[in-house]
Amino acid sequence: MFAGFRAFFAASVLALSAFVAVPATAGTLQCAPFARQVSGIDLHGNANTWWGQADGRYDRGHEPRVGAVLAFASSRSMPVGHVAMVSKVVGDREVLLTHANWSYRGGIERDVRAIDVSPNNDWTDVRVWYGPIGGLGLRSNPAKGFIYASAPKAAEPMPVRIAMAENTGAAARRAAF
Repeated sequence: MFAGFRAFFAASVLALSAFVAVPATAGTLQCAPFARQVSGIDLHGNANTWWGQADGRYDRGHEPRVGAVLAFASSRSMPVGHVAMVSKVVGDREVLLTHANWSYRGGIERDVRAIDVSPNNDWTDVRVWYGPIGGLGLRSNPAKGFIYASAPKAAEPMPVRIAMAENTGAAARRAAF
């Protein structure tokens, strides 16, 4: 009798689960959808593809600006890269980042410290605050640079000179035939 009850209970739970709605946000929050949401930069896919995808669609550079996305490169510890939005520029070599899935699986961190440790001061090597140790991470992370929310500026159009022939005299008579 007890086995029959367990089977009945399991079948009832299975039947009822078909009517339970699971929110779209269920699961682990990833950095790329979060960065897209907070920055307005409409790129998709793994974070390590954002730099290349932005080429021709968004301005890119090596100067931190509020609202820009810092695109981290792939590395052994970050095989799919990482993206984080700049929430404040503290100085030429220090910013505050807002990002997801860095210190804690699926967690959101706002206004955490990041510093440029690259030898050329171009934000290609970055140390980021890491929650479990309560300070900057022990290792640096390779980065590509910043993706800005603005579209790239179009090149100045080249002036076009059109040579116009005058249809007068002999030229006009030749054109008629």
